[in-house]
Amino acid sequence: QVQLVESGGGLVQAGGSLRLSCAASGRTFSSYAMGWFRQAPGKEREFVAAVAGITLSGGRKDYADSAKGRFTISRDNAKNTVYLQMDSLKPEDTAVYYCAASTRRSLDSRSLSGYEYWGQGTQVTVSS
Repeated sequence: QVQLVESGGGLVQAGGSLRLSCAASGRTFSSYAMGWFRQAPGKEREFVAAVAGITLSGGRKDYADSAKGRFTISRDNAKNTVYLQMDSLKPEDTAVYYCAASTRRSLDSRSLSGYEYWGQGTQVTVSS
């Protein structure tokens, strides 16, 4: 069982930055694929970014088009934590952001079904 706890959400003005953190339990965190998703009111949960585990694709990173050039996903395996640095935030980035983990050796990192474990979410609100 993997437990995920997100933090770092809040209210920020357009153009500002936030860094989300997701602390994970588990002794083999470095092998987990980790993802960030978001869900805006009235919309479906959508992929934001993912980072592969060390044993799978050597920590390769992937981003949704909406996140490319503005968001950066990273992981600190010594701290069992994955981060999402969000810069140049826009009002349309307003959503609840969820951290997800997968212990599978093969997955579609952009699909919700690829992940077995989810955090409780953290609210990000970007004002115009």
